[in-house]
Amino acid sequence: MHNVIIIGSGCAGLTAAIYAARANLRPLVIDGYEPGGQLTLTTMVENYPGFPDGVLGPELIENMRKQAQKFGAEFKAGALSDVDLSRRPFKITAGKETFEAKALIVAAGASARMIGLESERRLMGHGVSTCATCDGYFFRGKEIAVVGGGDSAMEEANFLTRYASKVHLVHRRNEFRASKIMLDRARANEKIQFVTPFVVEEIHSASKGAVEGVRLRNAKTGEAREIALEGVFVTIGHDPNTAIFRGKLEMDANGYLVTRNGSKSSVPGVFVAGDVQDHRYRQAVTAAGSGCMAAMDAEKFLEEHKD
Repeated sequence: MHNVIIIGSGCAGLTAAIYAARANLRPLVIDGYEPGGQLTLTTMVENYPGFPDGVLGPELIENMRKQAQKFGAEFKAGALSDVDLSRRPFKITAGKETFEAKALIVAAGASARMIGLESERRLMGHGVSTCATCDGYFFRGKEIAVVGGGDSAMEEANFLTRYASKVHLVHRRNEFRASKIMLDRARANEKIQFVTPFVVEEIHSASKGAVEGVRLRNAKTGEAREIALEGVFVTIGHDPNTAIFRGKLEMDANGYLVTRNGSKSSVPGVFVAGDVQDHRYRQAVTAAGSGCMAAMDAEKFLEEHKD
């Protein structure tokens, strides 16, 4: 029996673990699908408060983990295979082990949708990114590509023109899912060049550990095209890691968990933090803040339900 179990070990989960451990709740953290969250896929983080010279994403996560362990948090590797939230204590199954918890914090995060290329995977954090706010600054004066056709792609492309000399906006169709206002804004930006209807076939050069260009193919004619550039931002959406909670916790139409009055979910005693409920900001600092809220809410809940 655990006072608190935390699902997820990114910024939200680890901050919740620090606060819960300092409250002497001895939390158990189950790492989840992506141990350490999306910060483990980045290199230098320059917008997290307190690090004027920046900090490596994996280093920031490792320091948070050590801090939580210092105060008594316990960690288990693995992803959830089942949860029973029908009554307290809640039952959480990870692999072959089942745990019981008086309170649960869900901080399972959201995974960026990827193109699915091996070169994309190998160059993640080395010229390939899923976050313009996080990494745009590193591409000052460089040519880059943004892949996607929705509002997020238009917003990120416009944002990146603050730094990049040119942004190639690559989309597989001539039509866009983006709203008219966002599309018009991108079309009016002289630094953005629309490249449609093309798909990215390869990102060069994984063997050199840096982005040097992309090979594109026209989705209608099969025409191949090479573009020399130094960065690729993949903005084709995110999927919250909430499948296992479907039918058990309230979600919106896109699968993000719904919170009310801070971090409270639709089930008393279950609290939610980080990107699993945030489809707008998706920043390390906002995830950490919501992790703090969830831990404090869980502590108050346990105080009120000592029986």
